[in-house]
Amino acid sequence: METEEEINAKIMKVTMVIQENYPELLKYLNEMPITVPIDSNPEVNVKNLQKYYDNLLSLFRNYVAEHQLKYVNQRSDTGHL
Repeated sequence: METEEEINAKIMKVTMVIQENYPELLKYLNEMPITVPIDSNPEVNVKNLQKYYDNLLSLFRNYVAEHQLKYVNQRSDTGHL
């Protein structure tokens, strides 16, 4: 099992890639359910961090896949493929 520090490092890495390459995704990070806790004193633990990381990675991967598909479709519409 990974430590909090290791998961935080992975979260930071994905977040930096998003900031540098896909800044349009930043607005969605604040809307992720894990960032709006229901509890008045939310507990930060490995399980919650891992869940946040998994959701962040899913958002990132889905966006990149959709972005690439859109690019391929645009290229094929112009006869480049």
